Amino acid sequence: MKKFKAADYVATNFKWEVANKVGTITLNRPERKNPLTFESYNELRDLFRNLSHADDVKAVVVTGAGGNFCSGGDVHEIIGPLVKMQEEDDMAGLLAFTRMTGDLVKAMRHCPQPVISAIDGICAGAGAIIAMASDMRIGTPRAKTAFLFVRVGLAGADMGACAILPRIIGQGRASELLYTGRVMNAEEGDKWGFFNRLVAPEAVLADAQALAQEIASGPTFANAMTKTCLHQEWAMDVDSAIEAEAQAQAICMQTRDYGRAYRAFVAKGKPVFEGN
Repeated sequence: MKKFKAADYVATNFKWEVANKVGTITLNRPERKNPLTFESYNELRDLFRNLSHADDVKAVVVTGAGGNFCSGGDVHEIIGPLVKMQEEDDMAGLLAFTRMTGDLVKAMRHCPQPVISAIDGICAGAGAIIAMASDMRIGTPRAKTAFLFVRVGLAGADMGACAILPRIIGQGRASELLYTGRVMNAEEGDKWGFFNRLVAPEAVLADAQALAQEIASGPTFANAMTKTCLHQEWAMDVDSAIEAEAQAQAICMQTRDYGRAYRAFVAKGKPVFEGN
């Protein structure tokens, strides 16, 4: 299978940087609070898909430029054209768009690298979905997260929100946010478990990258297995999950990293994992 050299990739619709096996995506339209376009949706989806074939990135950080994370879909470049499709009864075009946006979440959930969002300021609409779809979220006290779809006459059921958000913050809290479209402030997000923690705005990206670096230096094959099990076991009963984890762990026991950890322990040293 052809490898994807993540460090050589040049993004068109956002910034992409690789350092110390951590890839950082920066949504980079700060003058508009970093909204998404059709092109950025597609490129983000394709990048996460390609990361399944990359061995030079072991964790990913997503952030936004200029003190905000992401304001959602661009009103003029996305919502305007979608309204035109509605006026023209173009159901096929509308469905193609909603499936494409959902494919971004699928790509994030299925790429083997853990994804960490560093969230400051506005995190709304599709931006809130990207944060939700990440494995972990580091926020700031001024983070404002809102699933805005109901405010524009749409269902809260968007890009997997009705499946994923209740698993993070609970059914009742998710229902409130999805029915009302109101802002979840940083204190609520921290208390409810949406955020792993809150840090100062000037520290949020560095904190997320440090966590990503810690994960990237670990046993990356095993980390990918953990991500797979966390995702797949949503649909399993407990007995099935225990059996799936038994098989997953037995596979991990065949990796060289497992032996490296044992030999380092015997030598009273720290293991150096190589991901195989």
